[in-house]
Amino acid sequence: MIHPDTELRFISPEIGFGVVATKLIPKGTITWVFDSLDQIIRPEGFEKLDPLQKTFLDKYCYRDPQGNYVLCGDHARFVNHSFRSSCMSTAYDCELAVRDIHPDEELTDDYGYLNPTEPFDCVPEPGSNRTQVLPDDLLNFHREWDAQLLEAFADFNKLKQPLLHLLAPAHRAKILAVAAGKAAMDSILNCYCDTSKS
Repeated sequence: MIHPDTELRFISPEIGFGVVATKLIPKGTITWVFDSLDQIIRPEGFEKLDPLQKTFLDKYCYRDPQGNYVLCGDHARFVNHSFRSSCMSTAYDCELAVRDIHPDEELTDDYGYLNPTEPFDCVPEPGSNRTQVLPDDLLNFHREWDAQLLEAFADFNKLKQPLLHLLAPAHRAKILAVAAGKAAMDSILNCYCDTSKS
């Protein structure tokens, strides 16, 4: 479930559609939660699909640590890529805003932490020397991403969290403990899908 203060908008002919904030979403806010609307397609099921279906899922899914394809049940599937993303995955089946997201600004993810199956080229962005998303990006950038998440957690308990109640109870308890400084944050590296084990 994507944050309620968002909507799907046409961005440009090159980009297509994207998810845009309709109100300020402060840094540290949960922006997305895995919930019962989201569909899980296991690898063995994926392999049995028609090529057209596989192409659709390759475009609109992320992969979880077990290698399952996850198709978001709302417009979260339209969140676009950025090497300087405004949102970031956590080890708790949710994403956090890692900076303030202002009205009319896109919510973005770095697809490198969503376990892509193959490298793909991206448009260069100011402030980043990366031009490709790679399947092993989580192995290479998890420390940098963890640092951003730790900063985002600093204000977590001061903010309205309209999606918090949708988190699975174990994840909700852990994320509240992390935000209160009572538990260490689990690394985003926990999101990594190690294909050598499958």
